[in-house]
Amino acid sequence: MNMRLFLLLFFSIFTLLSDAQLNETEIDKKVEELLTKMTLEEKVGQMTQLTIGCLLKADEKGWIRPYELDLKMLDSAIHYYKVGSIMNVAYEEFDRSGWQKIITQIQNEAMKTRLKIPVLYGVDAVHGVNFTKGATLFPQQIGMAATWNTQLVQRASEITAYELNASGIKWNFSPVLDVARTPLWPRLWETFGEDVYLASKMGQSVIAGYQGNNLNAPDRIAACLKHFMGYSMPLSGKDRTPAWIPERYLREYFLPPFEQAIKKGALSVMINSSEINGIPVHSDPYILTEILKNELKFKGFAVSDWEDIKYLYTVHRIAHNNREAVKIAINAGVDMSMVPNDFSFTRDLISLVKDGEVPMSRIDDAVRRILRVKFILGLFNKPIPEFKSYQKFGSKDHQKVALEATSESITLLKNLNNILPLDKNKKILVTGVGANSLNVLNGGWTHTWLGRDTAWNTAGRLTILQAIQNTVGAKNVKYVKGTDFESEINIQQALDEAENVDVIIACLGENTYTENLGNIDDISLPDAQLKLVTELSRLNKPIILVLTQGRPRLINKIEPLAAAILMAYLPGDFGGEAIGKIIFGEINPSGKLPFTYPRYPNTLLTYDHKYSDVIKGLNKTTADPQFEFGFGMSYTKFKYSDLKASTKNLTGDDTLKVFVTVTNVGNKTGKEVVQLYLYDKVASITPPVKKLKGFEKIELKPNQSKTLVFKLSKSDLSFIGRDNKPVVEDGEFDVIIDNLKETFTYKN
Repeated sequence: MNMRLFLLLFFSIFTLLSDAQLNETEIDKKVEELLTKMTLEEKVGQMTQLTIGCLLKADEKGWIRPYELDLKMLDSAIHYYKVGSIMNVAYEEFDRSGWQKIITQIQNEAMKTRLKIPVLYGVDAVHGVNFTKGATLFPQQIGMAATWNTQLVQRASEITAYELNASGIKWNFSPVLDVARTPLWPRLWETFGEDVYLASKMGQSVIAGYQGNNLNAPDRIAACLKHFMGYSMPLSGKDRTPAWIPERYLREYFLPPFEQAIKKGALSVMINSSEINGIPVHSDPYILTEILKNELKFKGFAVSDWEDIKYLYTVHRIAHNNREAVKIAINAGVDMSMVPNDFSFTRDLISLVKDGEVPMSRIDDAVRRILRVKFILGLFNKPIPEFKSYQKFGSKDHQKVALEATSESITLLKNLNNILPLDKNKKILVTGVGANSLNVLNGGWTHTWLGRDTAWNTAGRLTILQAIQNTVGAKNVKYVKGTDFESEINIQQALDEAENVDVIIACLGENTYTENLGNIDDISLPDAQLKLVTELSRLNKPIILVLTQGRPRLINKIEPLAAAILMAYLPGDFGGEAIGKIIFGEINPSGKLPFTYPRYPNTLLTYDHKYSDVIKGLNKTTADPQFEFGFGMSYTKFKYSDLKASTKNLTGDDTLKVFVTVTNVGNKTGKEVVQLYLYDKVASITPPVKKLKGFEKIELKPNQSKTLVFKLSKSDLSFIGRDNKPVVEDGEFDVIIDNLKETFTYKN
């Protein structure tokens, strides 16, 4: 190699390394330099996000397949309107070559612009890269919560980040950090459940997996926290309907997961589509500017949800037209508008700035935040990835992690007389609407938005029926569907086949749904499915229920008829395989409920309810769930002992250490989630009966013991007081682990 070529290579590598290692100050400097060069039109373009669907070739029948960009539309979007962000798929997923072509065309067009600002592409990869063919699919987020395994959640998020980069995409609309306090809400399955602490810890693990320590790296992506905030507690239980949440409750139950994720470095948030106390969040400067940007010191940017600025006048009726809606939202603190189908936002915002109705300082703040993320992600240096370098995309190693996550999520809720695991010599009837459907295992946001189109299912993945057949042989398995989701099909045929089997596996649950398409008027499992189990029970054969559902549908009428119950949530592509392995004992279940499973339709209490919620009468209380939050059985038994606190009198900023020993007293190796709860005996705001403040998942062999140490700090004792600020009061506290309790006092 001659010296000239050597020096050229050396300085090229040095330049790349320098760009990759830019610190915060250097990035801020580059952002400011670029900002000074930008016209108003270029700035507003950066605040505009379009859906890919409006840039694809189409005819009178719709999009033309195979999908191709309409180059005239792309030219208009990039060069005339200066659009800085594109998102989504059209109807179905793209394969990697499709993504490569689209991303390359978009970024090449962006590189032809005056300032060469790359496009930030975003997509909802909510349980793996669910819009890229052949990607590794994990359980939906509620199932990941049921693992109670933060390390596993982080590893799954790292794989998602890797495979999203392999698709050429650097921005993921995930995780959902809404705390699901009502089981009616149709997006419960997209959350980490009902508890603030669990959601916060899981959210931090996702951020660590997506973003890591070097966001410039080729296997890292920007996270987007959804949906800031209070979205998950609508009064009606229906999606995008009004919430009534006092500020104290907002700060106690809904803010903490976002706050912790922002401290972890999350780069973007998506805004709550609905309204709180009559104020649409997209119009609320107190939430979007005062809390998010000033109080939490959030340096990333806030993007609207789908058409939500338009909804300020078409749905919420706080604006007369789109122009006024844009003015309200941008001045409130929205930085980027998911418009997403036209250029109305762009035109109106330019006009508003020129007329002095939106200050240039607000525009500069928004664009500064967006550009900063693009620099941090390394998009200016490398807008198009090395597509061929992602050899582990959809690999066996990634699939192994997905199977592990699925296996650890599935929760054994009942097991009379240890009927599970089943003997492989049994003759089995498999029935129910969820028995032979891969779509039901995956749920929404899978291959298509709604997730119902079977044409796009991943080849080779097993349904529950197929997994059982593979294990015990097709000749030992009878299959009758029995019902659809809400209507009978052939229940009598199921009864006839059940006469000649040893055990019945009834796979019940919900059809796939997303957002408002999942709104329901009755949380009970539909009558047809209840009837199937009721009729089968008359044969006095053991019935095993397998529930594939995104929220807890009531089963109080059939629970007494079941010998065993498995809650599978929406377990993803490997759900059938994992369920089969658990039923036959190849895997020991270890999932725990991340929500309270209610028994009655009008008693929807969370585990951390107040004492005043509990009304005794007629030999029962209102706090009588079907299954408790944190509950889940194993094929082995665990014994807790020796709960001790390091001191009985905690003061000031000292740390309390809590010790507990767990022993596997059964005959199988198993995993257990050790859960620590705290109870504040007297407080100026009525205390909950208990609050989760620590957990750890461990694996123990038979007769093996482990002593765990939890640490509680002053902040763990705090709550939001009457002045809407955190407070820690002197008093007595109980530490509760399993059926053990230890009391200590705290003094400031």
